[in-house]
Amino acid sequence: MSARQTIDLEKFSRYSRPGPRYTSYPTALEFSDAFGYDDYVEALEKETGPLSIYVHLPFCRSACYFCGCNVVFTSKHEKLSEYISYLKREIDILAEHVDTKREVIQFHFGGGTPTYYQAFELDEIVDYIKEKFPNWSDEAEVSVEIDPRFFNEDQMKVFQAHGFNRISFGVQDFDARVQEEIHRKQPYDLTRAAVDLARKYGIKSINTDLIYGLPYQTLESFRETLRLARSLDPDRLAVFNYAHVPWLKKTMRKFDETTIPAPEVKLAILQHTIDYLTSEGYEMIGMDHFAKPEDELFGAIAKGELHRNFQGYTTKGGANLIGIGLTSIGEGKRYYAQNTKNMKEYEAAIEARRLPYERGVKLSDDDLLRKSVIMELMANFSVNIPRVEEEFGIDFAETFADALEKLKEFEEAELLSITPEKIQVAPTGTLLIRNIAMPFDAYMNKYEGNKKSFSKTV
Repeated sequence: MSARQTIDLEKFSRYSRPGPRYTSYPTALEFSDAFGYDDYVEALEKETGPLSIYVHLPFCRSACYFCGCNVVFTSKHEKLSEYISYLKREIDILAEHVDTKREVIQFHFGGGTPTYYQAFELDEIVDYIKEKFPNWSDEAEVSVEIDPRFFNEDQMKVFQAHGFNRISFGVQDFDARVQEEIHRKQPYDLTRAAVDLARKYGIKSINTDLIYGLPYQTLESFRETLRLARSLDPDRLAVFNYAHVPWLKKTMRKFDETTIPAPEVKLAILQHTIDYLTSEGYEMIGMDHFAKPEDELFGAIAKGELHRNFQGYTTKGGANLIGIGLTSIGEGKRYYAQNTKNMKEYEAAIEARRLPYERGVKLSDDDLLRKSVIMELMANFSVNIPRVEEEFGIDFAETFADALEKLKEFEEAELLSITPEKIQVAPTGTLLIRNIAMPFDAYMNKYEGNKKSFSKTV
């Protein structure tokens, strides 16, 4: 990446406002029961083309206080076993509404803590899915999120046997004080051993997840976390901005908010992260991912084929994402669909031989247009205006006159440039990519003044 302009971090901090992360557009706030069960099933049955399968394993032994995921805390293993039986029955119902011969090009275990399950149970789940959906591409991306505190060789043998080729290790921070505050004690040596185990079994794509903006983090402490993370030699790093939403997640209320870094400190951490990792040979992908130049993400950027979804950045765009399990989200060509977050409701739906669908949204023509623009910004930090005009049959300047007007302040600050051919975000503008995408969001006006709609952008 080219040299970054010197920025006034305090001035930049004024851009810290609530805003979406755009893992979807429209965002999940637009999901509702107006897109009903029958609508979802009809849309699901009409989908064609490749499949991406996401399986949510929601259980954790204890809470990590920063976590915004939908999880179930338990020490009773029978609850985990019982959930497998419901997953199988959900898969059976799905198979009645989906052409199971369609090619699977992506599979992902998320959580929760997927490796809270024993090896034979993980094997049982994947076996069952492969039995129902047998046509897996030789080039399929098969991945899992792993907490190094719950990971052993037997589990790794199962992943190897099933062709897993991408593992993401949750780290967050290596500082002992931060770890204690967020209720996740995870020594460096433990994480190192987990990474070494994955490499021993041939995993060639390893990601580590870090979070900045956690209590007691400083620029100095995060420098050391980055150094230690780099020593693991991951192929990718995801460096997320902590989303502090205590009105949604009770565990976040345990934090003393005065210990959370100020916006200007978070910006300093982010700028150092970008400068350090690029100096170490990584390149920035989208707003929160970094990867080695030989990574397949770069070929996707060059071809304009990088995509963003609920799992982050991926080369497997265009697939019909099917979410299985509690709270999972699916995505089709013109819809998003989410399963219930309530375990009793989930089980009741399965007992009634219905998919555990709760809410979703059907995308209008305007939604599809804006989704295309926003996701291109989020993935490539640019928008190819003639491509959008040709694909959607519009005059870009006319259709997005209001958005372009709102972008003028960023243009005047040299954070982006606009020509008839392209919107190009400058390297420093990438620090504010969520803010830059927001003017294209047709739903933002109704959330103005509601500070509890989204996490802050900085």
